[in-house]
Amino acid sequence: MKISKGRWLLILGIVLVVIDQVIKVLVKTNMTIGENFNVIGDWFKILFIENEGMAFGMKFGGMFGKFLLTLFRVCLFGFLCWWITTLVRKGYCTGKDKNGEKIYTHVPTGVLVGLTLITAGALGNIIDCLVYGQIFSESTRMSVATFGGRYAPVMFGKVVDMFYFPLIDTTWPDWLPVIGGRPFRFFEPVFNFADSCVTVGAAYLILFQSKFFMTETK
Repeated sequence: MKISKGRWLLILGIVLVVIDQVIKVLVKTNMTIGENFNVIGDWFKILFIENEGMAFGMKFGGMFGKFLLTLFRVCLFGFLCWWITTLVRKGYCTGKDKNGEKIYTHVPTGVLVGLTLITAGALGNIIDCLVYGQIFSESTRMSVATFGGRYAPVMFGKVVDMFYFPLIDTTWPDWLPVIGGRPFRFFEPVFNFADSCVTVGAAYLILFQSKFFMTETK
């Protein structure tokens, strides 16, 4: 049985979200905040932290900012779902014929996959914000979270982050002004699988599918 492009994209999105959530649940229910272990040497670690704000550990305006950020993610997810569905069903406009009717053509598969990656990543972090605070006890530096607790209202759950790549861990030379002698670590932000989906999807669209978006906006 032939599966339509729309269903393939749906399956891809579901698989990515499931992978993201499995990783997060395993980390949250088996590790305390700040606990870590090496995966590959000292430059790839699993480090459990919880992000109250944006991707890669950045924060945004306290509780009100957290609410706005979660609301933005939900709206972005809804828009992306609508856009992908429209592109799959109608294609995109490449111009008009001699009668003034719009001409539609199929959307490149790469564009749809890139958008699906971003959508799945957004949903993965939305689940943390909407659901985790209602089903888990709070993770601390002393205790592991368990199912059945309730540590935050809806929309205020914390996003679970765990991937840490301190590829370079050194200090700035002493002779440098201001920053001399201070620690330098790259790459310092801790992130999750959903963040990776968004980043990879966006980077792919920018680097390889920018022509489509320039055509689409004409």
